Amino acid sequence: MKIKRLEQMRESQRNYHRRCQWVMKDGLFIPHVYEESRRTALSWWDDVGFILGDRRVMVRWRHPRMVYEDETQERAWNQAGEPPQHDIFADFIPNYQQAGRSRKRIASYTQPTPQGELGAYYDKVDAITNTLRTDGIDFDVHASYRRERLSWSTSVHLVVPLEVRDEAELRVLADLGKRLLQGKTTLEQEFPGYRYGREQWLAECETMQEDLKLKV
Repeated sequence: MKIKRLEQMRESQRNYHRRCQWVMKDGLFIPHVYEESRRTALSWWDDVGFILGDRRVMVRWRHPRMVYEDETQERAWNQAGEPPQHDIFADFIPNYQQAGRSRKRIASYTQPTPQGELGAYYDKVDAITNTLRTDGIDFDVHASYRRERLSWSTSVHLVVPLEVRDEAELRVLADLGKRLLQGKTTLEQEFPGYRYGREQWLAECETMQEDLKLKV
């Protein structure tokens, strides 16, 4: 028995794909550029798209270390407490651009480095974050897969321990997302009993520092 709402969603996805064509490369929509000269040892997140049954699929991927890092930052903000009351918009400095012989217009805004109580608060958050990163936190990340239907595509949200540093590795990710959607595999088959926690985080810390040097 067909479900009317799902059929309408599928038709909406097909119509969107017909109206708005993707720029594809060998069957994939690749939104990011990979520079070999800045290739890091570790990767954190990525996106890739492909077509399945005349509908678009976007794979939204995060490595478990990304989830772990997000949790670390969340705990740092919680431990730092409430920020001081402050109107952040009052600090923005307008940048003007000549719009005629005697007129100027605002082209952009610059936010200066926070000072005073607000600056001290952000320093506190940074200090707590650095401590938590150095010591690690008690938090485990497991492989996960979630499918989300949107009006224009299907999103596959993946947390799996792959490295995605170039287009070849991106194709591995896309293939995994497709096989999961088609029911040809499961996360338990691909990553049986997988867990990322404090031990794995601390083991990678030195490599993370080396990777940071490539981004400077």
